[in-house]
Amino acid sequence: MAVDLNEIRKAAERVAASHGLDVVDVELIGAAKERTLRVSLEKDAAGRAQLKAAAEAGQDDLPEKLREGSLSFEQLSGVTHEDCAVFSRDFGVLLDVEELVPDAEYTLEASSPGLDRKLIRPEDFERFTGCLAKVRTFEPVRNNRHWQGRLVAGEKSPLETGTITLDLTAVRQNSKSRKAGVDTVEIALSNIEKANLTPEI
Repeated sequence: MAVDLNEIRKAAERVAASHGLDVVDVELIGAAKERTLRVSLEKDAAGRAQLKAAAEAGQDDLPEKLREGSLSFEQLSGVTHEDCAVFSRDFGVLLDVEELVPDAEYTLEASSPGLDRKLIRPEDFERFTGCLAKVRTFEPVRNNRHWQGRLVAGEKSPLETGTITLDLTAVRQNSKSRKAGVDTVEIALSNIEKANLTPEI
């Protein structure tokens, strides 16, 4: 019986929602008896709004980079070890009861997506406009598959256009990117193999 990651994600989202969390990503990696089910979590919209309010109020226990403005509050998941532990306990029970991972030979890991979080959905690219990102494409764009730059807003959102725009002047480029001779590059969402935020620390 094959593992259905969509069903696992739906189950994870149900459990996460009951704890004020959102699921960022779900991965099942490794071979048969050494499989790891990884679930990346963040606070839901209400939790992130509280985090933003705390940052704007100058709360002392927030990261210095956030307080000084070089880190966007959106880049912080707000998830604690306790959040992950409670989610893992409840989600582990659900996985076993619904037998969503056949053979039950796996390790469950729940964690924050980190500052280098994956960008998966069009909404992610829109949400993190203004942040640095690394993008790898399926097919070359201007003879290059690896790009790094700042996500910039266009007249329309990635949801509407199906593309993202990177400002290449925001970071030092590799030789292939420099040879492209442009300051910005437009990449179709359908051509993105992998994308991650680049921490600015």
